[in-house]
Amino acid sequence: MNPSAPIATNERIGTRSGSARALQKGQQTKQAIIDAALGLAEQIGLEGLSIGALAEVTHMSKSGVFAHFGSREELQISVVREYYQRFSNEVFFPAMDAPRGLPRVRALFANWMKRVAIEIQSGCIFISGAVEFDDRPGPVRDALASSVQTWLTAMHRAVVLAKQEGHLVLDADEAQMAFEIHGLILALHYEARFLKNPGAIARAHTGFENILLRYGKTVTRSTNPST
Repeated sequence: MNPSAPIATNERIGTRSGSARALQKGQQTKQAIIDAALGLAEQIGLEGLSIGALAEVTHMSKSGVFAHFGSREELQISVVREYYQRFSNEVFFPAMDAPRGLPRVRALFANWMKRVAIEIQSGCIFISGAVEFDDRPGPVRDALASSVQTWLTAMHRAVVLAKQEGHLVLDADEAQMAFEIHGLILALHYEARFLKNPGAIARAHTGFENILLRYGKTVTRSTNPST
């Protein structure tokens, strides 16, 4: 029997445990940096993010922040992914509990509106990012465009299901309906955040109901008992 074996085993266990703790701490630090970066980006845009500004906000050294991302571009992409994840958790996933068809479309729009009500004050990465990177090819633009397209595809899919469920008129153009719903959100951001129009939220809700009136199927019943 080798008396040193238990000691060596304990040392290995202690080393692994220490490495796991270090990894967890590193992940927590990186998440804290991303949270701070997202808060900054909502105020000043993705283009305004810098390693230096983030180091100041997080009270870290520039080298400490840089070590977690390696580049400003990687930091920006991480912020886009974090924003998309939060958007999905607040808007998309809760709506999946609603029945397929118009109830789900309504839930998606209602959740989207709740998000916008907050972003009127804080800003929206999707919208500000589109302005900043619309004509600037590269990984950051690709990450933004991919996130937005994934969400719009989900909304379009919900509209398609609504038609399949018989909730829309037979000649309803699903792509056009989804386009108009997206247009309401863009108009709302412009009217409420830029123009400070206090009636913008109510108009967006009215616009959504008008869309449903045009595309939704209404069941008419005769008032004549003999028919």
